[in-house]
Amino acid sequence: MTIAWGITGCGHLLVENLALIKKLPRVDLFLSRAAVEVMKIYRYDPKQLQGPGVRLYWEGAYSSPLIGRFYHGFYSALVIAPATSNSVAKFVAGISDTLITNLFAHAGKCRVPIIVLPGDQEEEVTSPGPKGPVQVFPRPIDLENTTRLKSFSGVTVVSGMEELEKCLSAYL
Repeated sequence: MTIAWGITGCGHLLVENLALIKKLPRVDLFLSRAAVEVMKIYRYDPKQLQGPGVRLYWEGAYSSPLIGRFYHGFYSALVIAPATSNSVAKFVAGISDTLITNLFAHAGKCRVPIIVLPGDQEEEVTSPGPKGPVQVFPRPIDLENTTRLKSFSGVTVVSGMEELEKCLSAYL
């Protein structure tokens, strides 16, 4: 089976997620426009991810015909990692106006398991930035949205890379 993986414009644990993706046997990787921008800030060329097990898809429009693959059992799971507070807020509010939020909505409609690694999960986080560690203080609304997302049926919210890898192993 293939894993569908969406990356948003979140820099928190971005490099670690990219390293994990390269190790997986079969991944369709969906990059939002913001993800591409942030990857460039981290001096990472998205084309480096292309390889025998990774198919790369860029956000050209807010939807994609490839989303139809969820309806045909093509994907064993959807991973969205890392996820911005903006994407998490849209997931919680049911807004599907980007490639990544459409992936989330259609995976849910097809009961494909969803794993999300939000960047905002604690009141204070030291995050690896492109020029070194930075302190991040998520807003209360961001933390509340992450908490709300944890209650969604079919969605697993993970707190870090170790938990993501453990959860993902069930779908490989």
